[in-house]
Amino acid sequence: MIATRRLLGLDLADCDAAGAAAWIAARSPQAAFGYVVTPNADHFVRLARDPALAAIYRAAALTLLDSRVVAAAARLLGLAPPRVATGADVVAILLARHLAPGERLTILGLAPRYLPALMAATGMAPPAHYDPPRGLAADPTAIALCADFAAAHPARLTLIALGSPQQERVAAAIAARAGMRGTALCIGAGLDFLAGRVARAPRWMRAGGMEWLFRLAQEPRRLAPRYLRDDPAVFALLLRAALTGR
Repeated sequence: MIATRRLLGLDLADCDAAGAAAWIAARSPQAAFGYVVTPNADHFVRLARDPALAAIYRAAALTLLDSRVVAAAARLLGLAPPRVATGADVVAILLARHLAPGERLTILGLAPRYLPALMAATGMAPPAHYDPPRGLAADPTAIALCADFAAAHPARLTLIALGSPQQERVAAAIAARAGMRGTALCIGAGLDFLAGRVARAPRWMRAGGMEWLFRLAQEPRRLAPRYLRDDPAVFALLLRAALTGR
């Protein structure tokens, strides 16, 4: 088992990306279905407002801190955050080091036209792939269809790249199906980076907690409301946690 540290109501695994990937790879394909969530600042702010969504995160088999900004702010406030293991790093390591030759994964998300580039970059066999329509978060029927596809295409590893909170809701819907096995990873833009659809920040920016700035420069219209208006509320959540000892 991986040790955890509690932060903002979640028990977060205290491991790096390589450790998380190794834990996932070592999990038995016959184990009861479990899913991995990777909360960042955006997730924490949303969780504070939505108790039902928070319950989905607490039911995860593994919860990884996906924000160096949150980790740094927590340390400055005297809290003890875990090590950071971003979903993008975990999936990259998992596919590079722990994928069996010819192993077929199940992928939910990623436009079909990027699959050839993803397969070329990772060496994966053609996956079972389903790209659901937009508006998934507000459509229970569409979420159920994703769960149907996962149930019809069981795999040791299921990669859910649908953005938050829809990917976590899909993971919970799969977990609710009787007899499901394997592990799913809720990884946001992780496959976009690997497939070359979106350029990832240089390593030095990632290490310095500035990946958000790189992504903001790439997609200002889409990301500015989230990064500049919504996500700063995480600092108030951290301050409250530091003052109350919770």
